[in-house]
Amino acid sequence: MDCLNARAAELIPWMIEQGLHSSGRQELLNTFCEKLVELGLPLWRFHLAQRAFHPKFGGIGYNWTRSDGISHEHYERRETPRDAWLRSPFYMMLEQNLPDFRSDLTGESLARFPLLVELKGRGATDYFALTQRFTHDDIPIDPNEPAEGILASWSSDRPTGFSQEDTDLIRAVFPVLGLALKSMSNRQMASDLLQVYLGRDPGRRVLSGEFQRGSSTEIDAVIGLFDLKGFTELAGQLPGPELIEMLNDYFGIAVAATQAHGGNILKFLGDGMLVMFNLGSIEQDAQAALASAADLCRDISARNEERRALGLPVTDWTLALHAGHILYGNIGAENRLDFTVIGPTVNQTARIAGMHRSVGQNLIFSEVVRQAVSGKDHDMVSLGRYMLRGVNEPIELFTIYRPDGAMSALAPYADEAAE
Repeated sequence: MDCLNARAAELIPWMIEQGLHSSGRQELLNTFCEKLVELGLPLWRFHLAQRAFHPKFGGIGYNWTRSDGISHEHYERRETPRDAWLRSPFYMMLEQNLPDFRSDLTGESLARFPLLVELKGRGATDYFALTQRFTHDDIPIDPNEPAEGILASWSSDRPTGFSQEDTDLIRAVFPVLGLALKSMSNRQMASDLLQVYLGRDPGRRVLSGEFQRGSSTEIDAVIGLFDLKGFTELAGQLPGPELIEMLNDYFGIAVAATQAHGGNILKFLGDGMLVMFNLGSIEQDAQAALASAADLCRDISARNEERRALGLPVTDWTLALHAGHILYGNIGAENRLDFTVIGPTVNQTARIAGMHRSVGQNLIFSEVVRQAVSGKDHDMVSLGRYMLRGVNEPIELFTIYRPDGAMSALAPYADEAAE
């Protein structure tokens, strides 16, 4: 017991310090394993899995071995669980609500768990696993959607495996490890969710403390309004799940094209979205916005061919771009804020977006954007000068000429303009 207390007393204060101040779970776990070895634990492999609050990933796993150090992987959400998960010790522990599990890899029948067969083949002799929930509710555990917490396993390659003192040490430090990881993961969870729901830049700003109502920054940026054409009519024709699938398909392409060139998705507006390019100068912003538009055109055209081949509904798109001064920050009520953009530039972008029917083009942008890119990378064509509602001076609008016709007139819009 004195030996246990001495080893735990050496490790626990360090773990608490890491939980308070460390910035990375991977670094914590790597050093944790190294310190266990220094304290005499015959550790050959360590594995830890933790639930992730993310729309794409259901969890994250960390794997450490004495020879290779630590690595990690994200577990994508799946409708059908992987067979390796269903036949793992962790799954069995959650299914049977077991706080711990141990297997002597030198003598037991391991056929039920392919992982243990693999570990034995690599030289492991002992396997010890623990679970730690971060909640104390009475809701039954679903192994495929586990509650917030961690699962961890320790494997030894010493011929006699772990001693009683070894497993006692692991049990003594495991709750503290859980507390440190919970502290770190809470901030990561907040960061992930804020960036998913607010956008990458607004999420970072809110997490860093920019959440006071009325706080804003005046910046120069390119604002874009993306929209799906004819969505209202499609909404009246398609079943709900099919409509959502189509919307997500097109939004996925539009978001990827925007973010690939450094843009931020500020908000979704029904069947459209408001985007911003703020890379440091109007010139950079305009170049990025038009490069994003070119990707958007190419990728939606390709996806529409695939959807037609599959018998799925298709639609077209529009994008309006304008540049200038905007106010970027928190607007709303004391208990409900939105991190967004306001100002004449935003309003004028909306007015420009209303011109798609008149000019019959997918992409239209203002003279401010045209001047910023100076035409060196794009064949820009004037669409004429127009008086926009609420704007005192006429604004010249432009599009990009594409020999393949990908950004040429939208047929239904052109017909309406001709009428």
